[in-house]
Formats: sequence, C-alpha cells, structure tokens
Amino acid sequence: MYDVIVSKFREKENRKTAREMAAYMRDQFQFYGIKTPERRVIVAPYLKKLAKEESIAWDFVFACWEDPHREMQYVAVGYLDKVRARLMYSDVECLKELVVTKSWWDTVDSLDTIIGDIALRDPRVTVILLDWSRDENIWLRRVAINHQRNRKDKTDTELLEQIIVNNLGSDEFFINKAIGWSLREYSKTNPNWVRDFIERYRERLSKLSIREGGKYV
Repeated sequence: MYDVIVSKFREKENRKTAREMAAYMRDQFQFYGIKTPERRVIVAPYLKKLAKEESIAWDFVFACWEDPHREMQYVAVGYLDKVRARLMYSDVECLKELVVTKSWWDTVDSLDTIIGDIALRDPRVTVILLDWSRDENIWLRRVAINHQRNRKDKTDTELLEQIIVNNLGSDEFFINKAIGWSLREYSKTNPNWVRDFIERYRERLSKLSIREGGKYV
C-alpha cells in the first residue's frame, strides 16, 4: 500500500507548490507539493481498505514516517485517525515514537487527541501522560497538555490543571501556546473554570497563555 501511494503522489508532484510548502515549514521537510484536499482524495480508497484489516498496520505507518516527504507522515496520521477507536494501551509506545520523530506541530497536534482517546478509555495512559508532562521533550509535553482539548464536558479538570502546572514557567513558545490552546478550547465548555484558573495562576502563566486562553472569557 505504501508503494502504491508513493507512486500516486509522484504522478501529482508539483515542484513550485512543494517549495512553498517547505518554506512554510521552515524548510525542515521535503514535499511533493500536493495540497490537503487533493491528497485526501488520492489516499481515501487505500486508507479505507487498510483500515478494514484486522490488525493495526504499524509497518505501513512507520514506512510512511521514514519517507522523506512530509505528505507521507500526513498519510500515516490520517490512517491512525481512521482506526483510533481500535488503538489501545499497547499502541502508545509506537505513538510516542511518532511524536518524538520528525517532530513539528503539524503532526503532533493530530497525534495528541488520538492518544487522548486511548487515555479516555484506559486510565493507565493518563499516568503516562502525566510523566510526559514533565519530560524534557517539548513535543511529549505538548501532547500531554493538549490531549483533552476535544473532550468538552468529559474534560478531567484536575488532570488538566496538574499538567499545566507542571509546565508553568516555561519560556518555550510551543508549550505556552499549547497551554493557551487547551484553556481556550475548554473555555467554550466551562468559561468560569478557565477564568478562575487564569486568575489563580496569572503570575505564573506566560502572557501568550493568558492571551490565548482568555479569548472567550
């Protein structure tokens, strides 16, 4: 399946768009230059077929991750999103490997809620995420901060608070942005909690986190 998708992408390669995409991502990755809507149309039948297989296709995922073209990492994330309901505690180590390899916000911010879905079903993953919230790797910390951002009224506020507190005082943009994002998203469900949280920790929160987190409160 990997080889078939690569072949299809090579047929659609657009070097001008590829240069623009690479520049947007600070020239960290190569691109075929295939924009998201077209990419999704190309891969849809292949991912649909792959998702029907009984076991999780980790060989396919890692083949995509090792590919030098960024679109292939997006393909892997798209596949994992399709099978997220079947992912389990035993898959977290593989997901961690994806988070810490070729790390940037574009893939990490999709993997976070996939991992969060597993945590919602299996409390053992919550313990892992608490550990990640104190990890030296900023992307694991970002996943921990944002893994609940789609939960709305299922958000564990005690956990959210603990993870954010573990990251207060950071001067890392991607951490402070993540804190603000997680608070902003939850404020759509519980603005009073977020308003109170910001007031209680105002002296320790970065200006970026306060600005982002307080947008709707």
